[in-house]
Amino acid sequence: MAIVALLAFAWGGVPTAFLIGRSRGIDVREHGSGNVGGTNVLRLLGWQWGVAVMAVDMAKGFVAVRWLPQLPVGEANTVYVALVAGVAAVLGHVFTPYLRFRGGKGVATAAGALLGLAPVPTLVSAGVFGLTVFSTRVVSLGSLLAAGTFPLAAFLLDRYTVIVVHEPVLWFAVGLAAFVTWTHRDNIRRLVSGTEHRFGRR
Repeated sequence: MAIVALLAFAWGGVPTAFLIGRSRGIDVREHGSGNVGGTNVLRLLGWQWGVAVMAVDMAKGFVAVRWLPQLPVGEANTVYVALVAGVAAVLGHVFTPYLRFRGGKGVATAAGALLGLAPVPTLVSAGVFGLTVFSTRVVSLGSLLAAGTFPLAAFLLDRYTVIVVHEPVLWFAVGLAAFVTWTHRDNIRRLVSGTEHRFGRR
């Protein structure tokens, strides 16, 4: 389990946004919001590069929860191994060891991990994210609402439909929602003060 966690942390910590920015001659830590994530790359380099970064960051979480549990880890429950891998991948993205533990906010990597663990609630959250960003042009608000939607959607789907969401996954989602809220604390302050960044507006 410790090996799985270390591998997932190292894998999740790959700074996609930083590497893409460097390939285009820019250090994303010194421009825009300074965040090492897809939204900042989108703002600085355009939607093609931003979407590419978000896709790769999602893949980091998805691969961690789907492939790392296939390692020979003894008698450990596969669900718990996947959860350990997911948590470690998200932490690796936020506290990347390759950039002095300064990474992104973990939303895309968390979404990828949740997609691998519970795809239907993840798609519901993705719909909330898309509708929010489309209507408000505020990515941080979409991220916060999507993170809060997943636990509720997972609970309701598990309770009232044939879709099964393991209880540890539900608690993992609750923890992720709290963690994403914490990583967006500066965005929340700007949302409250009305100064948060909006695409298409200054």
